[in-house]
Amino acid sequence: MEILTIDEVAALLKMKRNQIYTMTRKRAQENMEVPLPVLRINGNLRFRKSDVESWLQQLAVGNEQPRP
Repeated sequence: MEILTIDEVAALLKMKRNQIYTMTRKRAQENMEVPLPVLRINGNLRFRKSDVESWLQQLAVGNEQPRP
């Protein structure tokens, strides 16, 4: 199991670090259809690479659905 830091997730998603922080906040997660999975370990944010990849897959599937 590979564990990623916030900087590694930001690089993987090609996003800014503060965007990742925003997506991990509880209020932001409640507004997201598919929240970004995060682990909090001693106050540090960590991400399982497999969880991030699954999250991306869920977003891709959701975007493939036809719009009314």
